[in-house]
Amino acid sequence: MKKMICVILALTMVFALCACGQKAAPAEKKVFIMGIDPEYPPFSYLGDDGTYSGFDVEVCQAVCDKLGWELKIFGVNWDEKLVQLDSNECDCVWSGMTILDTMKEAGYVISEPYYDNTQVLVVKADSGLASSADLAGKVVAVQLGTSGEALLNGDLADLAASFQEVVTCNSFLTCFTELEGGAVDAVFVDLPVAASYAAKNAGVAIIDENLGAEQYGIAFRSGDAELCAQVDAAVQALVADGTYAKIASKPEYAEIVNNLLFLNNG
Repeated sequence: MKKMICVILALTMVFALCACGQKAAPAEKKVFIMGIDPEYPPFSYLGDDGTYSGFDVEVCQAVCDKLGWELKIFGVNWDEKLVQLDSNECDCVWSGMTILDTMKEAGYVISEPYYDNTQVLVVKADSGLASSADLAGKVVAVQLGTSGEALLNGDLADLAASFQEVVTCNSFLTCFTELEGGAVDAVFVDLPVAASYAAKNAGVAIIDENLGAEQYGIAFRSGDAELCAQVDAAVQALVADGTYAKIASKPEYAEIVNNLLFLNNG
């Protein structure tokens, strides 16, 4: 019996020593899924190397690095972005997302605004079109689900009524393709997207007329106020330590830097 007890004690000590030598499994990283419009330069787009890039993408990656999260990017259908957010396909929509009162009224949690935007018209450089009034009887393209489309259906309904037709497209790139091909006479689009496109395409011009002021923010689901607060705080930490300004200083973001609120509002 004594011999058996000694064997049991010895085995117990061996197991205890083994347990002490084992390291606890590392905590699993939180995966943060960023919903973006994959055709929205310079804020979010698919780069030539097959990876997502853009100002919003770079800032979100820096936020995740600071919080110890793993970033995954989900390309939303912009017209269905809130449906996809509500169905948990992503944790936020962060891609030049216009802050709308209707979203707040519907219960969505919205971050602090980070960008001042306006709507403009893009035309062919040799079109002779110089103002929105010149587009009476013309065909204008706009992306589905955008604030531009909402403006043409709302505050700018009278302007839209003067057009021959408003054509809706699934992406801004499709709108510009239609303009280049002559299917439409103008594209109604966010200023930074227009500026980014015009910088790379000499055949187009931006009509110097701002048709709608708005601000960009990050949209979260109802009930995700804590998650929104974490992201907001991390963004402000990036502003404080200079990371935000470093990202914004890249040449590809030259068209938007002057309208970034965290850099230009003191």
